[in-house]
Amino acid sequence: MTVVHVVLPGDIDDPATPSGGNGYDRRVCHELAALGWTVREHPVPGDWPRPGTGERAALARVLAALPDGALVLLDGLAAAPVPEVLAPHARRLRLVVLVHLPIEDDAEARSLAVAAGVVATSEWTRRRLLDRYPLPADRVRVATPGADRAALAAGSPDGARLLCVAAVTPLKGHDVLAAALATLADRPWSCDCVGALSRDPGFVDRLRGQLAAAGLADRVRLPGPCTGAALDAAYAAADLLVLPSRRETYGMAVTEALARGVPVLGSDTGGLPEALGRAPDGRRPGLLVPPDDPAALAGALRRWLTDSALRDRLRRAARQRRDTLTGWTVTGQRLAAALTEAMAG
Repeated sequence: MTVVHVVLPGDIDDPATPSGGNGYDRRVCHELAALGWTVREHPVPGDWPRPGTGERAALARVLAALPDGALVLLDGLAAAPVPEVLAPHARRLRLVVLVHLPIEDDAEARSLAVAAGVVATSEWTRRRLLDRYPLPADRVRVATPGADRAALAAGSPDGARLLCVAAVTPLKGHDVLAAALATLADRPWSCDCVGALSRDPGFVDRLRGQLAAAGLADRVRLPGPCTGAALDAAYAAADLLVLPSRRETYGMAVTEALARGVPVLGSDTGGLPEALGRAPDGRRPGLLVPPDDPAALAGALRRWLTDSALRDRLRRAARQRRDTLTGWTVTGQRLAAALTEAMAG
């Protein structure tokens, strides 16, 4: 039985701070165990990816306690900023770094250089890493997130129920969404922005002010994070997922929406188009607009809200795309193969 030690951010199971990265980590640990691996988790509390002295010392203690030859899968949030912690153990341990979001700095370059393997969570991320760093291509593998099959969302005739699932931070573009919605006050719609409110409180305060100034405080709701049945209910009630990210390496919310046949309006950035994909007939199950462009986002939202034929086409494409989504078992198998290669290398 193969043993893998998994180094995780300390908040992996904190319901107050759900994230795609944490969700991915939790699911692949489960899938590796289901494949017969012995998974030993090592959560490291602290401020990742902005570690201080305490976080660095805690990670160093975890690595120092592992036996020679141990296989170690490290979440990139914890690994990328601290090459000086990884390097002393790179020869005696088999280090594999799981990259959710490339940081693209010298520290990450040095961390990945000492790793026995790198796993990216999208093809876009893999290409980005290979373009940015002198990594051997055969050492960088991909294990895209899976999607759980879910019941089809019923959808409303006017498509007015909008949903955004993302931590409320500048990276996710909620201010762009607010600016776009401010130009659509003449249309009937509501928008729930589901996600953690604690990652950037200053931004949340500014967003609330922006919504109030535009008269949208009662139409754009910020209920905070949702998980489990509450998140399932949010998707089930949605007509359109809106993800106006300034940068996105994949976007698990995209495939979570598509698993319910809900179309997506997202930014044409990073791996988001990859997650959106296409229906078997080649149609996109949603719309893509340039990132950080409120006017383009507003135009796409107006089309969705006013064109019933467009809504019907996108809903059909989303339901067809739903049938092509792969599950988490496939993700686990791809990750297991990458870990096995790193052990052999």
